[in-house]
Amino acid sequence: MTDSILIVEDEERLAALLSDYLRAAGYGTEHLADGNHVIDWVQAHPPALLLLDLMLPGRDGLSLCQELRRFSAVPIIITTAKVEEIDRLLGLELGADDYICKPYSPREAVARVKAVLRRQQPEPLAAQAPHAPMRTASMTLCPDQLRVRTDRREIELSAVEFSLLQTLYAAPGRIFSRTQLMARIYPDNRIVSDRTIDSHIKKLRRRLTELLPERELIHAVYGVGYRYEDREG
Repeated sequence: MTDSILIVEDEERLAALLSDYLRAAGYGTEHLADGNHVIDWVQAHPPALLLLDLMLPGRDGLSLCQELRRFSAVPIIITTAKVEEIDRLLGLELGADDYICKPYSPREAVARVKAVLRRQQPEPLAAQAPHAPMRTASMTLCPDQLRVRTDRREIELSAVEFSLLQTLYAAPGRIFSRTQLMARIYPDNRIVSDRTIDSHIKKLRRRLTELLPERELIHAVYGVGYRYEDREG
């Protein structure tokens, strides 16, 4: 089945160009130009990925991203002419998986789509069967579903959040630098700020608190990076 990419963009010529390039790369495409239609469309026709512009008629991209993350882990690539760091961090904080600044080439957009969709299937650990659940006494990671569960609750993470957690979870006590974590979640070696990792980690911590409010699982090591350690408090 062909992956369907939903292009949410009010610039008709740009949307048509993106659709042409994505179709040439083997993807199906759909296009919406008004933010008011996005939530209903995603619920009725879940796409493989969203290319979501920030400045839209009806509803803006950031509020859409925030609402989508309440019910869906669909990968989201934000596209926008806003280049200030605060906009990038805000977009990631609200659940975006990547960010492209305008003007950009359609080839870059296709490359980003491919990279994000690859991350939807986190690499299995060499010691584990592909996509086998990873378990500790506290919780279970399910790579096939991008879900984390305990005996009482379950949450679904974005591909980036799951990749980060899987990396840390597989090596409890090991400290990973931000550079090492960026290499895991951005295998295309793009240049991103260290604060991008901090933003993803903050969101991941908040989600894990929903599962185990009495536990602190991801620990910051000042000036170095992060480690996973399951301890109370």
